[in-house]
Amino acid sequence: MFNSRNHNYRSPMGAVAEGQSVHFKITMPREQRCSAATLVVRADGGGEERYGMFWCGMNGDLAEWWECDYTPRQAGLFFYHFEADTLWGRQRISRSANAEGVFGGNASWQLTVYQKDLRTPDWLAGGVMYQIFPDRFAASGEPKENLPAGRRYHRVWGELPEWEPDESGEITNRDYFGGDLKGVTQKLDYLQSLGVTCIYFNPVFESHSNHRYDTADYSKIDPLLGTEDDFRRLCEEASLRGIRIVLDGVFNHTGSDSVYFNREGRYPSPGAYQSQESPYYPWYEFTHWPDQYHCWWGFLTLPDVCEENPAYLSYITGPGGIAQKWLACGASGWRLDVADELPDGFLDRLAASVKEQDPDALVLGEVWEDASNKIAYGKRRRYLLGGQLDSVMNYPFRNAILGFLTGADPAAMMEIIMDVLENYPPQVIRLLMNHIGTHDTERALTVLAGEPVRGHGRKWQSAAHLTRERRARGLRLMRLAALMQYTLPGVPCIYYGDEAGMEGYKDPFNRGCYPWGREETELVDWYRWLGGMRRAHADILREGRMYPVSAAYHCMAYVRYCGGKSLLVAVNACEEERRVPVPPEWENARAVFGPLPDDGLLLPPYGCAVLLLDPPPAEEPEGAEAQTENPAAPATAEEHPEGPDAAP
Repeated sequence: MFNSRNHNYRSPMGAVAEGQSVHFKITMPREQRCSAATLVVRADGGGEERYGMFWCGMNGDLAEWWECDYTPRQAGLFFYHFEADTLWGRQRISRSANAEGVFGGNASWQLTVYQKDLRTPDWLAGGVMYQIFPDRFAASGEPKENLPAGRRYHRVWGELPEWEPDESGEITNRDYFGGDLKGVTQKLDYLQSLGVTCIYFNPVFESHSNHRYDTADYSKIDPLLGTEDDFRRLCEEASLRGIRIVLDGVFNHTGSDSVYFNREGRYPSPGAYQSQESPYYPWYEFTHWPDQYHCWWGFLTLPDVCEENPAYLSYITGPGGIAQKWLACGASGWRLDVADELPDGFLDRLAASVKEQDPDALVLGEVWEDASNKIAYGKRRRYLLGGQLDSVMNYPFRNAILGFLTGADPAAMMEIIMDVLENYPPQVIRLLMNHIGTHDTERALTVLAGEPVRGHGRKWQSAAHLTRERRARGLRLMRLAALMQYTLPGVPCIYYGDEAGMEGYKDPFNRGCYPWGREETELVDWYRWLGGMRRAHADILREGRMYPVSAAYHCMAYVRYCGGKSLLVAVNACEEERRVPVPPEWENARAVFGPLPDDGLLLPPYGCAVLLLDPPPAEEPEGAEAQTENPAAPATAEEHPEGPDAAP
């Protein structure tokens, strides 16, 4: 009766701009004797509006069409369903699990309406991100000066991070391997070879833990990482290679061991913990000064800040404040830690400050759920409607990719993907940070091939390593996971070392040192090939839309299309050969990777295929010839015979 993802029923599909008309059509069985149909729309937090639909002709011999137009007047979320007056009375048409219409039920479809002037930076679209945990990626080996007290330094790069509690029973995260900014600068050519266009850094500011989410001074680079000059030089050298830098903004809380709070007395000037006369005292909320205060998830080392306190707001978002300072030093944007714990007023001011400094700077948020309809602390958030986030970390896609590759129902995993694409504005979708692992999750290789962690503690995790057989299977699955990362809408983000075959359970085992000289070279080559393939087909993968082809029997196939050109991606996630059905027109496709269609696509165990369907020559977009001639971006398997054809 209705399908919100089919343009025959709803046009345009997906999120729309305020003031943009949406055309709705439903088809009713003739046997229902429908005499009237209604579109019922409810604004989020508001009342219902009803729009009569018009009979507009037959749909074959056994059904008929009803239609209407609806124009949302302002940005926000809207939820809709249909009602039909039939021979059996008034019936509600509700949303089913796959976005189709069914009689009965209470579920509604979501219509996301964004501000008509919403725009997001162009430079990230079509690119590749690379996440770096600064202490563990690369160390220059150069001496450091003025290092804070209380740190322990590993002598051997790559040994197991400290994971046991200290003599006081605490886990302090104060062991360091000495990764630094100069080390990253030395590895820029390597990152460029992967096709990386953006580095996302975990925190780099002065802090007193190896993860640096307990900021001690937002205005300074941590001395173990280097200096502000080192950061500027890194940005300059990266820019020469077409790589931009995005920083981690931890603005929900500071460290207790900081110039602002100063609970440990490390800093000479009084912090909020030491004096109620401190200029930083109003930044925090004490229930009983000085020892009882609001802190992040109960961690006393992470006191919460009052983000909308005028002094704090000015310090972070004011003219020349922290947000603008580091953009002026060469950064191209911010990733916002725990964005769902930052109030709307703060996000509004931060986004405005960033865009004032650089209209093309990125503001990307950490949100683990569907960010279009997220409710945090009892309030619906408006991250993606305009004026706040350009995009978000795409945990739903991670769940779908890893779920599919570990045996979950392919159709259910495809629904996760399609829900995001239906609910998010297209300007947001093209910049989605598509990761399959971060510093907060188990390594993708471990998820794909390891024993589930379940309730196992740190001792078990420290000793649990993949067997040779499990690792071989996991490496094959990693190829498939990376292929999906690189071809689904959004921007793939490599968590440092995933391309080298790193494994590890939860923190700190997912934060090991990059294994320089011990990489899985075939997997690294696969990532390089994916980067080249992404460049070769940037016209499709940058802005192209997506539709699913199939999702069953441990296989998934989908199409990306733009400007008359299309890519079909098919993946077999099981250890048996599978034949994947493809639309008839794909019989004329070219193979970018894998087999050509012959009565469908016959995929080997843990195999995949990428097909290209070109438009007729007269329809080729400008620049197509130049793209296919790019030797660094192989377009087909035949053009790249030395490519990663032999799966590890």
